[in-house]
Amino acid sequence: MGYKGRDVEVVQIDSNYSIVTACDSCGGIGLKQNDVVKVSPYITGRFTVRVVLMEVLSVNAIPKTISIAISNEPSPTGDEIINGVLEELKAANLGSIPMAISTEKNIETSQTALGITVVGICENDKIRAAKSRSGDFIYCLGIPKVGNEINGLYDNEIVQLNYIKELIKLNEINDIVPIGSKGIFEEIEMLCKNVNCKFIYEPEGYVDIYKSAGPSTCLVFTCTEHINLSSLTQNPIKLGRLMNL
Repeated sequence: MGYKGRDVEVVQIDSNYSIVTACDSCGGIGLKQNDVVKVSPYITGRFTVRVVLMEVLSVNAIPKTISIAISNEPSPTGDEIINGVLEELKAANLGSIPMAISTEKNIETSQTALGITVVGICENDKIRAAKSRSGDFIYCLGIPKVGNEINGLYDNEIVQLNYIKELIKLNEINDIVPIGSKGIFEEIEMLCKNVNCKFIYEPEGYVDIYKSAGPSTCLVFTCTEHINLSSLTQNPIKLGRLMNL
């Protein structure tokens, strides 16, 4: 269902902490016969875990464990996917996180498929979800891209995990929402519903707000008027603002 319109679930453990869980699936992206997008399973692993980590990190949770369900043979596909996951963790300076891994050992497959789940933990009073208020500005960071439109792992037009870490440090930022297949507009509409506001579209640059962003190639964030964004890796595009209904 999603916690406050987000692609995460939050379960309170006690009065101090909650478990935060997010998952993502990926199919038809790899080097097998029936894959639609031809990239190495290593790339598939990196992008898929990146999506899930973005969801958990964006609500200010700390990832604690990962499960990887690979619907393909252990080697070479499984090994390459796992290597991609490990490299993405390393690139994001997340260190070593315990992983539960399952692969398909009985049936030969002709298409790459996997699902990844990340479980994190967060202090209850620090969960960053549905914190936006009327008067907040909405910015987009990165550009929505899908499949072969993405120019590799370090495409300078898409967001990286470290960008969320930069945003989380800024107290003036209220919500950070990674964008996936639903597109920017639908995610903003969901955010507005959960904070009882409406979206006033006043763009100061072009970005397709209706297009799928694939493996979270962009994100939106809300912030107060008085904020200095010069420290960010990319230049965000102002999309508009929130107003009371």
